[in-house]
Amino acid sequence: MSPDTPPSPLALLVARFVSAYLEEFLASAEGHGLTLTQAKMLLALNEPPSELPMRVLASRLTCDPSNLTGVADRMEARGLVRRTVNPADRRVKYLVATEAGRELADRIRAGQARSLRALAELTAAEERQLESMLERLVGKLEARED
Repeated sequence: MSPDTPPSPLALLVARFVSAYLEEFLASAEGHGLTLTQAKMLLALNEPPSELPMRVLASRLTCDPSNLTGVADRMEARGLVRRTVNPADRRVKYLVATEAGRELADRIRAGQARSLRALAELTAAEERQLESMLERLVGKLEARED
């Protein structure tokens, strides 16, 4: 697609959904005193694998590793995450959510009631189909291939 080609109706619709989803996610996160990056970190640590190397987490959050250190410091001070080390290579630091962090992640997700209700309207077959398509698209986006 060239810069002069307008986005497809599908691309515009996806952008609207993502925008509405992020707006609700951010409002929920802010309601619990978290920034967008802090909330994204907490939710990432509540998906398998639940313990991630800080470099991997920084990449997943599209965040500079040095910035992630400050975010992790603030989250650790609140008791939401803790650092661990890889016994085989003590230079590699991991982050894992604490019980308080897991509970807060659940409350943030619960604060996304509109998004959850909208997705719940899909039939089981529609949900599987959308999940399959999104997995394929997300895989391409996360691979950062052009």
